[in-house]
Amino acid sequence: MDSDEPEEIVWQGKFITAKRRGKWEYAGRARGIRAAAIVAIEDGHVLLVEQHRVPLGKVCLELPAGLIGDDDGAEDESAETAAIRELEEETGYRAERMENLGEFYSSPGMVSESFTLLRAHGLTKVGEGGGTESEDITVHRARLAELPQFVAQRRALGHGIDVRIAMLMAAGFIGED
Repeated sequence: MDSDEPEEIVWQGKFITAKRRGKWEYAGRARGIRAAAIVAIEDGHVLLVEQHRVPLGKVCLELPAGLIGDDDGAEDESAETAAIRELEEETGYRAERMENLGEFYSSPGMVSESFTLLRAHGLTKVGEGGGTESEDITVHRARLAELPQFVAQRRALGHGIDVRIAMLMAAGFIGED
């Protein structure tokens, strides 16, 4: 069985590691870096971001998200702290607190990366968002009740859709404040 074989690092960059275990090839994050994805819902609206993604070669509609502990000296950063920082950077909204909803895997047959899903509470608009200087993020405050239509419009424009948005369209997965 491949899972009994030792893990071999085939190649490692600053952020990504290509690995092999037996005949199985997969990728993971380098240096123990983790990711946080944020569900930010208030007043029947959800905050979403849109940005060009090089691996897709197109714009992608996504939940706000970011890396945990990727800066030198911040290796012990908590998922909650990173999520508060990333939400404000990307959307211009500050959360009073983050609720940890657990660890999830987006493509477990190809990537060993997991992400911590967090729910933002107590949102206050403090800026325009848009990300850091190296990012070009468009912020959307979409009506949750109209999310399927909003997603269909973005898809019709040729945009990619982050699979995590599908959970927002599933009845009962994320409750209202």
